[in-house]
Amino acid sequence: MNVKMCAHLIVDGYNVINCWPELLKKSNDLEHARDKLIHMLVEYGAYEKYDVTVVFDALYTSSVQSFEQMNDHFEIVYTKKNETADSYIERLAYELVHEGRDVFVATSDGAEQNAVLGAGAYRMTVKELSKAITGVRKKLRNRCSSSKLTSAARNEIADRIEPAVLKQLDIMRKKHYDR
Repeated sequence: MNVKMCAHLIVDGYNVINCWPELLKKSNDLEHARDKLIHMLVEYGAYEKYDVTVVFDALYTSSVQSFEQMNDHFEIVYTKKNETADSYIERLAYELVHEGRDVFVATSDGAEQNAVLGAGAYRMTVKELSKAITGVRKKLRNRCSSSKLTSAARNEIADRIEPAVLKQLDIMRKKHYDR
């Protein structure tokens, strides 16, 4: 049996942060912006049932590559010294496409978009990702607020019975009282 794996979203982390001024607006703190982006991507990936990899450049540091597995479907990668996020993303996209995965790469970098398209992945602009995340957050808010309204409303069994069955029960009830 051939089971199709879920789609994989790869996000160029600092590219998104630099294109979304609201991530840096409040504090101009890069760590806070990373945390906020990660939170939004965890929520978005879970809702859309994507595996998500967010990649941050560590090109100019002396650190080794590091991975942080948030859950089974979300990982954070900090590239190793002398490796760009772009090169890591392109390699990962190529590997995942050749495993038969649908791969989406979110970046505003035109050269990187072309490279991932050439590897067989789909590009997602940073603006498209922003709209998608905003849409999901709106759906979640609406679902949450409507479930609060539903639970506050009166919950009657008649609301869950098929109309034909409800009609039959009403006929039986009337016969019982007519005796």
